[in-house]
Amino acid sequence: MRTYTNVKDLGDLNAAVKEALEVKKNRFAYKSLGENKTLLMVFFNSSLRTRLSTQKAGMNLGMNTMVLDINQGAWKLETERGVIMDGDKSEHILEAIPVMGSYCDIIGVRAFAQFENKEDDYQEKILNQFIQYSGKPVFSMEAATGHPLQAFADLITIEEYKKTARPKVVLTWAPHPKALPQAVPNSFADFMNEADVDFVITHPEGYNLDPKFVRGAKVEYDQDKALAGADFVYAKNWAAYADPNYGKILSKDMSWTVTSKKMALTNNAFFMHCLPVRRNMIVSDDVIESPQSIVIPEAANREISAQTVIKRMLESL
Repeated sequence: MRTYTNVKDLGDLNAAVKEALEVKKNRFAYKSLGENKTLLMVFFNSSLRTRLSTQKAGMNLGMNTMVLDINQGAWKLETERGVIMDGDKSEHILEAIPVMGSYCDIIGVRAFAQFENKEDDYQEKILNQFIQYSGKPVFSMEAATGHPLQAFADLITIEEYKKTARPKVVLTWAPHPKALPQAVPNSFADFMNEADVDFVITHPEGYNLDPKFVRGAKVEYDQDKALAGADFVYAKNWAAYADPNYGKILSKDMSWTVTSKKMALTNNAFFMHCLPVRRNMIVSDDVIESPQSIVIPEAANREISAQTVIKRMLESL
């Protein structure tokens, strides 16, 4: 596997989940794969789970790991062609990327949506430049439009906790004080549409996601109807996708907060969220602290999803 940016890169999804669960049983079984190999993780944006889980995954595989924070301790990078570089950016990404590639064997990249230009965000300019110019296998640690490591971890978690062969999984929008990218909900939808689940997306009018991620999923604008009978509830905020409101907050309707009253509509559902979470906006204290909250095991599985992806990349070298 040379790139990992979406669910299709994993091939057979059932086989990928099975492999991940085997990795989880013995995280050090493949340590020889990464011997004398180096993982470089490049962060254009802040991180907690992604940084720690991915670094741990590389170490589990015997790799040397390096972390580069572009905003601290590195030259500011220009990412656009044709720019007269007379500002505060000292280096162009087109020189920086091949230099980075010369120091490592695999690269992970984290670069969020800027919400300045929808076309630029959805073309994944930064991630794709690493794929094109680094000369090394590249995986996304969250990009402008997707977070496939998170979604893979989400699917692994659902597989571990499901009580029925084909559970009902609901992705629900929830209010947030800031405009957040569509990356997490996009990838969650991408994975759930390929998995053997009954998948429903619910959000207020105006918050429709990119159709290429929604695909055949049922979209319900009444949250209560969507939650009825759910086995898993995945709460997440995202800003508007459709023009002319791209990247904007259209609503902070607190009636969409996931509360115990909302969860009572479900089939004693498990609560999921990618973290970090705004308590009592996205979800109430009692729900996230309840026995049905699996946000911590879900976060722990980030190590497993990353390790499975990196393992496959090492096997392709």
